Amino acid sequence: MPVIAIIGAQWGDEGKGKVVDLLAERARVVVRFSGGDNAGHTVVNPYGEFRLHLIPSGIFYPQVVCIIGNGVVVNPKVLIDEMAQLNQRGIDTSRLFISDRANLIMPYHVLLDGLEEELRGGKALGTTRKGIGPAFADKTARLGIRVGDLLDKEALVERLRFILDYKNVILTKVYGVSPLSLDEIYSQYCQYGERLAPHIRETTIMLEEALAKDELVILEGAQGTLLDPDFGTYPYTTSSSPLAGGGCLGAGLGPTGISRVLGVFKAYCTRVGSGPLPTELKDETGNLIRERAHEYGTTTGRPRRCGWFDAVAARFSTRINGFTGAAITRLDVLDTLPRLKICVGYKLDGKTIDYFPGNVASLERCQPVYEELPGWQSPTSDIRDYEQLPIDAQQYVARLEELISCPVNIISVGAEREQTIHKMPIF
Repeated sequence: MPVIAIIGAQWGDEGKGKVVDLLAERARVVVRFSGGDNAGHTVVNPYGEFRLHLIPSGIFYPQVVCIIGNGVVVNPKVLIDEMAQLNQRGIDTSRLFISDRANLIMPYHVLLDGLEEELRGGKALGTTRKGIGPAFADKTARLGIRVGDLLDKEALVERLRFILDYKNVILTKVYGVSPLSLDEIYSQYCQYGERLAPHIRETTIMLEEALAKDELVILEGAQGTLLDPDFGTYPYTTSSSPLAGGGCLGAGLGPTGISRVLGVFKAYCTRVGSGPLPTELKDETGNLIRERAHEYGTTTGRPRRCGWFDAVAARFSTRINGFTGAAITRLDVLDTLPRLKICVGYKLDGKTIDYFPGNVASLERCQPVYEELPGWQSPTSDIRDYEQLPIDAQQYVARLEELISCPVNIISVGAEREQTIHKMPIF
């Protein structure tokens, strides 16, 4: 069986959780490889509706081993609470494991995240203020504390003492707030370590064993391609790579290990927070899409900005991820619209371009060039066969398929598992 990476192809919130939940039925291992609890996946299945922030969406299948990979930053309190919530609803989390190499989110990360955003004022990045960016910054600066450190209390206190001395200088001298207590943080994180100890592993060995048995491994992405710190709308990005290449690093796989890359696109575009969204609709149509699809952040509850499908950005996403297939989600949201638009180019400083600019100032000046298609104005949520879709809906999907240069495998017409059209086999 292959390793398949499931990647958000836009600005996040594309419906990756549902796609992972669908495909995990055949999997042995599902690995979350990037981000932190700033991400959120909503999954609707026979057990009910769940909002996951750290735990992989494969947790609902009893045969699936779920791994939080080394590329994730972990807030242990959030993780423990999420495990408890699943347990209370009858979901077994004994098959959940955490890489000992994953970095921890510490209290000073959360505090600094909020203070830094306030300092930026009107130029704030729109972070979730959950400490994700500061935790990844410390990882790169070699000031991080890792999950495996929770298992060695003596080493933990020494490392924490050194780092906290440094962080408290910043908190008191730069921001003028009270210092954090070494004893309080150490005591709390020792308790977290005791709770999580049965779940902490060298997870690359687990992956190696699954692959040796030819078992299906799913790499579960978080956020979306256009939030990548290298290729996204920098600096309005996340702090770790949501790309397929990031899946190798964040899970502990060689680049030849991935055999399929499935890009997940909404049938339109959304974005949370600041940064450019070329096709944004600040009108009744945008509001209609938002309310019809309940486009509010899973993690923050913030209203998502909505816009038409951006094929320029989609082609760019396909190029840098190497998508072998695509899933189109939320097609049913467009059921009532009489006319649909697809952005097929940008107008930049009087010239028409067909590429996604790397400079955010240039992207902010881009005006979308639209192609217009008829809507189908017919409900699709009960359709399970592609040939039964209204002809205008088929033509819309076919046009997206052509523009993104990638075959469409899956079309989602609702939040539940069965509200899915399997257009082409993935495996």
